[in-house]
Amino acid sequence: MAGSGYGRRASAKKRTGSHNKNTYTYIDGNTVRKLDVQTQPVSQPKKPQGESGEVSPGIRRNRERALQMNFRYVLFLTAAAVVTVFVCVNFLQLRAVNTLLAEDVASLSAELDSAILDNDSEYNRVINSVDLEHVKEVATNELGMQQATSDQIVTYEVEDGDYVRQYSEIPTE
Repeated sequence: MAGSGYGRRASAKKRTGSHNKNTYTYIDGNTVRKLDVQTQPVSQPKKPQGESGEVSPGIRRNRERALQMNFRYVLFLTAAAVVTVFVCVNFLQLRAVNTLLAEDVASLSAELDSAILDNDSEYNRVINSVDLEHVKEVATNELGMQQATSDQIVTYEVEDGDYVRQYSEIPTE
């Protein structure tokens, strides 16, 4: 990888001859020599002090004022804390109500599914219990009904496809 250009690059000044001409040499790879750089220690800015090395009274007064909390600031912080607690409590109550409602919806959904299954099974039981041959025998023998002939059947054309509206009596023969 030394020749692929992924190594560190360093530049070094080199003087050649008596011309004092600067040329730059680039070295690729992991064998680049590090320059000996010395860092200067960062000095802290000096605090303004009086003759005897103590802090001046004006600076001391400003520091004491900065550390004090006045009544308005305390009142503001108290109001902010009360509002925050109020919002958090309301949020938790709404979450609890939401959880209860979700549980109610789940139980009502399960109850609805159970009612639908019971209704379907009862409907199938009723449909299966009807003997159509027995109904036909009772209708023809006991009630005197007859099978409809083709000239008694009237067909209607439905335009909507949904239902037929009957505005008058169906003619009988």
